[in-house]
Amino acid sequence: MTRPKPFSMIREFHLADWFTLANSFAGMGALFSVMTFLQTGDVKHIYYACALIPLAFVFDVLDGSVARWRQQSSTMGRELDSLADVISFGVAPAAIAYACGMQGLFDRIVLVFFVACGVSRLARFNVTAEALSEGGDKVKYFEGTPIPTSLVLVIVMWIAAAQGALGDQMWFGKLDIAGFYLHPLVLLYALSGSLMVSRIRVPKL
Repeated sequence: MTRPKPFSMIREFHLADWFTLANSFAGMGALFSVMTFLQTGDVKHIYYACALIPLAFVFDVLDGSVARWRQQSSTMGRELDSLADVISFGVAPAAIAYACGMQGLFDRIVLVFFVACGVSRLARFNVTAEALSEGGDKVKYFEGTPIPTSLVLVIVMWIAAAQGALGDQMWFGKLDIAGFYLHPLVLLYALSGSLMVSRIRVPKL
């Protein structure tokens, strides 16, 4: 009997997968910028973090375009894309919000909820992609808003930073609930996460 070849990660990589990795690099860069801001208090690092998320989005769009152009796709590529999206459009936006001042207990709960919704949304897509494509090669619609829509939240955070609305100056202030804090602005993250795991059908362009 011929022994099956061991899985080779490098051989399995397609050109599109390198763009997917670039997506994750941008997301990780945003996280490093957030950590630098928390260490130094220099707001330019919030700008860097926010700027890297649109760059990640560009790479996310390009990996799909390149895969279709090359007519190369794989299960590994789909999983890789989801993992990169978790970093760039789930964890990084939540970390940016935390750095901007959403650091109360209830803020943290909402931000964890947001990331959990993003992870769940991607997992649901991966297990239902074949059914949603209705036998074709392309998914015709999304169930729930795609996780890259968190780019809108990042833009809001960038505007807040530009206007000095960080920490105690955050828009809408903060609420004291049983001795723990909630910044009303964090509810945008709760809304975004809820839409991701909803059954709303979003046509795929």
